[in-house]
Amino acid sequence: MTTVRVATFNVENLFARYRFESNIDPMKAVQDGWRADQTAFKVADEDEKRITAQAINALKADVLALQEVENLDTLRRFRNTFLGGRKIFPYSIAVDGNDPRLIDVAVLSAYPIVHVRSYQHQLNPKGDLLFSRDCLEVDILLPNGATLTLFVNHLKSMLDKKDPCNGRRNTRAKRMEQALEVKRIITNRFGTRAGRKPFVVLGDMNDYMATDAQGETGIADLAGWSQLVNVVDRMPPEERWTHFYKGNRSCQIPPSYHQLDYLLLSKSLATANPHAPQIERRGAPKRADRYTGPRFEGVGTDNPKASDHCPVWMDIKVEK
Repeated sequence: MTTVRVATFNVENLFARYRFESNIDPMKAVQDGWRADQTAFKVADEDEKRITAQAINALKADVLALQEVENLDTLRRFRNTFLGGRKIFPYSIAVDGNDPRLIDVAVLSAYPIVHVRSYQHQLNPKGDLLFSRDCLEVDILLPNGATLTLFVNHLKSMLDKKDPCNGRRNTRAKRMEQALEVKRIITNRFGTRAGRKPFVVLGDMNDYMATDAQGETGIADLAGWSQLVNVVDRMPPEERWTHFYKGNRSCQIPPSYHQLDYLLLSKSLATANPHAPQIERRGAPKRADRYTGPRFEGVGTDNPKASDHCPVWMDIKVEK
């Protein structure tokens, strides 16, 4: 039996955004129109990235699912600069997905990644791309020879710029469609009794389970599926939040704290691991004042911060 620490974290716009030093001619620093001399630029928003890295390093995760990563090169540069490099996470994967802002899902792992499958090209009945980003299927080979499968997701946002007062309600159908497709993907691989297999559905689902003035949930078919267990439900209700929303006065929407980030363990894994996960909040902005504990050095009222989400992690025993 192997115990693996699995975590998920929406790192909020982990972009390269390279900024050339003031005395550098970019035309001379870039080779053959593509490869840039890395000594000629520095990473923008270094304070923010440093705090994000503090949150990740504090997790001490073996396997980390990430959301909102620009691309694999950016992820590896961030890993090498702030996370201790390949000796900490020798394995990494990110696949460019569908988001026009270039935010992708990704995985960093201490253990070999032996299988990767993207579902970014899935279409809905209308012929539109189904996933806002992707559902990234990743197999991790553990030291005991067992394979742990991850389904890494970042579902449709609740934001509706044209109608901000009804964002959750207006975007619900898209999340429902995506949640049902993730369920179908898992069933196709593991069967109707998929919960007997060792896998985790994780990531930013961009919705919560409760019905409120903003509408009903769009993720119940996945997060409430009998083959999965939302282990965050094992925590006290007031401790389950992973995201703070500042509200919208013009829409009369009050500030709120909700779980948007999920570790959904297969039923067999959840049964073998009856404990609760943990949520790392020291990188949260100070405006999220429900959290009254210590914060990482440099965290501000709104910025800089680790992210607008809090990472969730859990030690999981996996049998071969």
